[in-house]
Amino acid sequence: MVVEEWDQAWTTLDGYRGVNANMHTVEALLAVGDVRRAERILTRVVHGFALSNMWRIPEHFDAEWNPVPGYNRDEPAHPFRPYGATIGHWFEWSRLTLSLRAALGDEAPGWLLDDARSLFDAGVREGWAVDGAEGFVYTVDWDGTPVVRQRMHWVVTEALAAAATLHRATGDPMYAVCHAQWWAYAERHLIDRDGGSWHHELGPDNRPGGGTWAGKPDVYHAFQATLVPRLPAAPGFARALAAGLLDT
Repeated sequence: MVVEEWDQAWTTLDGYRGVNANMHTVEALLAVGDVRRAERILTRVVHGFALSNMWRIPEHFDAEWNPVPGYNRDEPAHPFRPYGATIGHWFEWSRLTLSLRAALGDEAPGWLLDDARSLFDAGVREGWAVDGAEGFVYTVDWDGTPVVRQRMHWVVTEALAAAATLHRATGDPMYAVCHAQWWAYAERHLIDRDGGSWHHELGPDNRPGGGTWAGKPDVYHAFQATLVPRLPAAPGFARALAAGLLDT
């Protein structure tokens, strides 16, 4: 596992430990082909933290990697360290689990596909339209109750990526149905045909808002959602594009 933050002089290590930083570390390790280190981190998070917590991944830990379930309870909509479990990360870990499985090939343990499917199923079950309106809620409490009901664009893009990757891995048409349904939702509510890019945040009523994210600073999530269905699960995006694997 990786630590989170040093001071500018690289002398003092912050006591916070986070799963988000480790998720993006796995993404980076897979991108450069360091599969075994990616496997070690992903195994602990997905087949450890997630599996033992009904797939509601604990995000925040102390310096000894003890979960801190009440972290940021007073700032539940924090853009990077929100309180509770973050639905979009379940989809992101699902996709990364499948990418690791593809990278390992014949050496991949069987639980990778099972856990990827379980994370996806949990994200749909506890995230999609759970308050009666279309869209994924941002976070849930440890019993699955929605906490922040705003709809963040990046959550939909990660759900799209996970659905596309699972469909490629399994051939199950259910994932194609989900993918089509969520793209239609994005077309109706998130893609800004007048101002460009995607609305980054919608209220529970699916109208554009800005309580957590102001403006449109993030393009990579939406761009990635268009690439994932057109590329294999491994190698990483840059290597796959360089190798001419788009639409193969």
